[in-house]
Amino acid sequence: MEDFNLHYRFLNWRRRIREIREVRAVRHQERYKRILVDGDILSYHGNSDEVGCYVAPRSLTKENNYFEVCIVDTGVRGTIAVGLVPQYYKLDHQPGWLPHSVAYHADDGKLFNGNGVGQQFGPKCLAGDRIGCGVHPESFDRGMATVFFTRNGKEVGSVVMAMSPDGLFPAVGMHSLGEEVRIDLQVEWGLDDDDSVMMVDSHEDEWGRLHDVKVCGTLLEYVGKGKSIMDVGLAQARHALSTRSHYFEVEIVDPGEKCYIALGLARKDYPKNRHPGWSRGSVAYHADDGKLFQGSGVGDPFGPRCYKGDIMGCGIMFPRDYILDSDADSDDCVDAAEVRSKQRHVRNIMYFNDEEEEDEGEEMEQEYDGKKVTVFFTRNGKIIGRKEAPVPSGGFYPTIGMLSNGEKVKVDLHPLSG
Repeated sequence: MEDFNLHYRFLNWRRRIREIREVRAVRHQERYKRILVDGDILSYHGNSDEVGCYVAPRSLTKENNYFEVCIVDTGVRGTIAVGLVPQYYKLDHQPGWLPHSVAYHADDGKLFNGNGVGQQFGPKCLAGDRIGCGVHPESFDRGMATVFFTRNGKEVGSVVMAMSPDGLFPAVGMHSLGEEVRIDLQVEWGLDDDDSVMMVDSHEDEWGRLHDVKVCGTLLEYVGKGKSIMDVGLAQARHALSTRSHYFEVEIVDPGEKCYIALGLARKDYPKNRHPGWSRGSVAYHADDGKLFQGSGVGDPFGPRCYKGDIMGCGIMFPRDYILDSDADSDDCVDAAEVRSKQRHVRNIMYFNDEEEEDEGEEMEQEYDGKKVTVFFTRNGKIIGRKEAPVPSGGFYPTIGMLSNGEKVKVDLHPLSG
């Protein structure tokens, strides 16, 4: 009889643990309605008559007290709301409309604090703008939350509200076709001691040159006219490829009207209104026709065309004895290895055997000092081709070109790290 009771108690114990785990799983599960979630990209998935709402899986805490949303596309009306709500907020209402919620609305710049009537609060927000929302850390010890909002890294204003027993959860609301945002729940914020301006990581420091291209986190958006070949938008990384960082990738988020997206390498002083590959000192793979351009406006058939969702990559196979000026003190003689990216398998071919490639016999220009490398391109993790190229003085810089309205790409300058 005693053994039976022990067995019964053991079953109850197991059942209780399972119930606790199930409750915790539900508690830390994101909730959304009429919202399409694709990684960190949220897009409206309704008919514009009904609100779509997303609620993050975890509430803000004293250690993680801020999040940010970058507007990728304002859609038809730009009715995007960013704020904080209780865990089980009704998903057919915009954040800020119901009690115990607050939100900054992009379309009119108003603050909605627990009711459907907003108060003028800050400027309207457009595509490329970043809306942030956080709770001052000291609020978590008082029970009353001081909620603040930011726009492009600068504080807009704040409001005091009661702290919900379950906490305040990041939320995004949308209400018209075409609306799309990128959410970052891990972004940090702080005050700069010199000028007390809100500082938020926007990834802009990774780029040395930007022309008619807007940066939104890892997302690049073409903002040029897109009417002629002189309207190229160009983004060039701050640092050249090296034996330590020899590969980068671009994912086509939106091909725009024509998918005139080019990925490649170019000299540091490359013309800002020329697609990579069109002018001297550059080589690039073009998504719209699959051609390779190397220092000329006439391309050669190279690989398949690329479409929405495709990931284009570009890197350099450095000769084993190759030394860049910036790498003179580094240990470059590392054996080739299989390096796995975060989501795909891409072979780390930083070095290659000179005997594998035939000498194409191309004349070298004196300004390149006789340095040659093999540039390779990938599509969705697979190498599609290689091209030998002379290295410009100063090195080859990751360069992305765009030329038609609506084009957006997500860039990873270090996909083989980590």
